[in-house]
Amino acid sequence: MDDPQFLVGTPRSELLANMEREGRDPATLDVGINLVLYFVYDYLPHPPVSPGSAPTLSLAGTSWVSDGVDRISRLPDVLLRDIISRLPAKDAARTAALSSRWRPLWRSAPLALVDSHLLPDGGAAGQFTIGAPSPRAVTDAVSRVLAAHPGPFRCVHLTRSTMEEHRGEMARWLDILVAKGVQELVFVNRPWPLDLRLPATLFSCASLTRLYLGVWRIPDTAAVPRGARFPNLKELGLCMTVMEDRDLAFMLERSPVLESLIIMGSQTGVRLHLVSQSVRCVQLGYTYLEDIEVVDAPRLERLFQSDNFRQSELTDPSIKNCSSKIKIGRAPNLRMLGYILPGEQELGISNTLIVAGAKESIAPSVQILAIEVQFGCRNSIKKVPGFLRCFPNLGTLHVQSPRIPKESTGKVNLKFWQEGGPIKCVLQSLKKLFFYEFRGSRSEVAFLKFIAERGRVLEQMVVVVAKECFSPGGDGVNAKLKPLTNAKWNSKGCKLELFKSPLTDVAGPICSHRHASDLGFADPFDLKYYYKSETISVS
Repeated sequence: MDDPQFLVGTPRSELLANMEREGRDPATLDVGINLVLYFVYDYLPHPPVSPGSAPTLSLAGTSWVSDGVDRISRLPDVLLRDIISRLPAKDAARTAALSSRWRPLWRSAPLALVDSHLLPDGGAAGQFTIGAPSPRAVTDAVSRVLAAHPGPFRCVHLTRSTMEEHRGEMARWLDILVAKGVQELVFVNRPWPLDLRLPATLFSCASLTRLYLGVWRIPDTAAVPRGARFPNLKELGLCMTVMEDRDLAFMLERSPVLESLIIMGSQTGVRLHLVSQSVRCVQLGYTYLEDIEVVDAPRLERLFQSDNFRQSELTDPSIKNCSSKIKIGRAPNLRMLGYILPGEQELGISNTLIVAGAKESIAPSVQILAIEVQFGCRNSIKKVPGFLRCFPNLGTLHVQSPRIPKESTGKVNLKFWQEGGPIKCVLQSLKKLFFYEFRGSRSEVAFLKFIAERGRVLEQMVVVVAKECFSPGGDGVNAKLKPLTNAKWNSKGCKLELFKSPLTDVAGPICSHRHASDLGFADPFDLKYYYKSETISVS
């Protein structure tokens, strides 16, 4: 698939014609876009209601009651409205047929409208693929529901319509939702075009608490009224959007209580300069990461990035060769950071500490760090000690080891780590180390031995061994792990746990964006997927 940055603004017919002239299969275009949409939908929040969980809306089942009295209908209006608001819109409307008692309640209950629930199968078949006809009946039904219900709307998820085909209706939908006080809105354009302009009406929706936008061009915020604000918005997701740096800055500035920011698969390079007194979690997934600067974010706890598009085979080579930067300024509560790529990303931290007469940049608040290290690349490994020195109070370290390329660019041995000088977190604070997809290379073994022999307070080391190590004709798992089990462990109470990876093809770190934004989930990098596989004992 072409780089999405080159797809922006180009008609589908023109792209297909270009592909035919170049001798490429035009079908691959839709395959690639469908793949992108798959990731967009994966990042969207689940609706709070689902057809599968809706109860049967018939009073025939009350015949078992000895006196035959409909006691549910005797409940106060406030409780009945709460029941209706927890139903899919189609079932909520059907309650009007139960009895005269229920008839007016549907119109006064906060409604949950999910367009996929309006399909005959309730959306069970999954999302439509590119090229499938837009469901006209669903679009018409959405218009009818929005017009008929006076509001407010508890949540509205509109992901099934090809918005280009329904521009007039789309604009009316937003006008109605703004007027009727929608609280949660998930609004996805089904391309083409990939950069359909989102109506600026949305910026006047002060009732929003949760907003996810997918495959849109963000309105030119320079033309948005200065008084436009999202005073109640706590969660913002921007998925495969086209936007300028100033547009993102505008949205953050106008969201004074925003706590969670998700940028997934931006179609243009992301330059995030975070200035927010409220944001606690920032997630970046499948994003062209150019520059992230945490300027002033006193409540930020998590900076979470995964699946950088730069590593994808779909990405233009010129982007793959670009380095990106992460700068951490004022973020005194930042506890969790990852996945960082030493050797491919530059890390800048404004806090400094004088160590042995020299200045060292440190982020003392970070307690959980995840890094992806190419152990077949000497330049990447050489960056790791410097990265670890930035986090003197680190308690948990996750290390992902991607497959070593056939043409390795150098290895390191234990001497490299021993002569590199002390690393404070390894000596004084590191309690847990998780190492994923261990393949037994000399560089991997050297790193693990160094941690084992220097970690004074280490309590747990989990090593997940790649499946390929168990293939016939190899050196044997025992031989690969023997140097580690024979190491002189500094912490005698440390527990070494060895697992056979259940994964066959690992393209990158395993992580969960849903866990990342759940501040009640202690460590979203530790998914414990390895516990599903067998343990390894070394003789």
